[in-house]
Amino acid sequence: MTRLIVHPYIPNSIPKTKEEMTNEIGIQSTKELYADVPQKFRLRRRLDLPKPASEHEVKRHVEAILSKNKTFKDASIFLGAGCWPHYVPAVVGTIIQRTELSTSYTPYQPEASQGMLQALFEYQSMICEITAMEVSNCSMYDWASSLGEAVRMTTRLTHRTKALVPRILHPERRATLQTYTRPIGMRIEPVKYDLETGQLDVEDLKTKISRKIAAVYIENPAYLGFIETQVEDVAEIAHDHGALFIVGVDPLSLGVLKPPGEYGADIVVGEGQPLGNPMNYGGPLLGIFACRDDMRLIRQLPGRTVGVTDTLDGKKKGFCMVLQTREQHIRREKATSNICSNESLCAVAAAVYLALLGPKGMRELGEAILSKTHYAMQLLAKTAGIRAPMFKSAHFKEFVVNFDQARETVNNIHEKLLRHRVHGGKDVSEEFPELGEAALYCVTEMHSKEDIQRLAWALKTVLGEKS
Repeated sequence: MTRLIVHPYIPNSIPKTKEEMTNEIGIQSTKELYADVPQKFRLRRRLDLPKPASEHEVKRHVEAILSKNKTFKDASIFLGAGCWPHYVPAVVGTIIQRTELSTSYTPYQPEASQGMLQALFEYQSMICEITAMEVSNCSMYDWASSLGEAVRMTTRLTHRTKALVPRILHPERRATLQTYTRPIGMRIEPVKYDLETGQLDVEDLKTKISRKIAAVYIENPAYLGFIETQVEDVAEIAHDHGALFIVGVDPLSLGVLKPPGEYGADIVVGEGQPLGNPMNYGGPLLGIFACRDDMRLIRQLPGRTVGVTDTLDGKKKGFCMVLQTREQHIRREKATSNICSNESLCAVAAAVYLALLGPKGMRELGEAILSKTHYAMQLLAKTAGIRAPMFKSAHFKEFVVNFDQARETVNNIHEKLLRHRVHGGKDVSEEFPELGEAALYCVTEMHSKEDIQRLAWALKTVLGEKS
């Protein structure tokens, strides 16, 4: 006999309620709801579930499982590549946990929460300030979705169907870009790079640029950490052929590098996770999206934009969502953007973080990361069997380490490092075979001098070990 289970946490588990529902829709039992599922795919036994447990017992069980995880606190971690270890001041979490912010993270109506709208307006203002652009939306899903929307935006404006991107591009961003652009018939073509410096091959760009190109995209710093030095030249080449110039950034680099708006960028995208958002197992992230002051661009800007105005008596400020007609909840299939439930709470965290640091703090943080990156490269370069950095360029936060002389695979080295409680960089050998056995290492303000020395010691140790 099947035992009836009535549980306060399981909706509609009361027999009388089930009976009323089945009678209403004209079936004898819930099994009829699965009539279209072939018999061979149906489970013919009871689920093998553990016996019921108290809340306390379940908590202990889950905590025992979670204790197997190793976090940034348990080892020295030098992995970045899109989600980086940065310090999040306590005040950031305190503010975004306030219910008036955490429960209204995605306002739709123009008259929605004035507090949330003001916070997003402040975020937009600070993104414009650090990128030297005039207009920003109030968030995207991540860097990859920002890039996809940016390239789609350029084809709507230019009516061209081709974009040029660096050969050195994060594979996940490239895949997302393809997903966004393939349905509209766009073609994405890579531009070569200098194997010695990593810099974009401007001559190759010149051979591929034409009046058919909608956009030229670069990243600064590049995915592999080096700083592009030919940005003005690339901007000029793009604009001379009527293409729009898109720049992808790590926002923390803008404390020490010239912002894209000062070297000709039309659109700026990037990853806002470093701005007060923890790694959190890889997400949620925060897509940055800004453009210059051109109504042609502004009207094609994806996502939402918050505006501000004065009340009729001029005594108060009023905030509201503006230019929403491009969104799918109003224009449906004619919408230019598919951004819906955006990352507004992450944007508020970024706003708190940026306000807390200010211009001076941003510069000091950027200088600290630059200094530690240089120290790590210098120290690793002294280790036999290692080439660091692989590219002869200035780097910010990340750099490629080559292990060809060590005659070891990156994977084997990584496994050995883990035994010494050191998490190495990302293996990029398959992404860029021409780089040989190579890994992308990351150093931020979270890494102390001792952490970097420990990495150098661990690498020296494992390279001397026999497999």
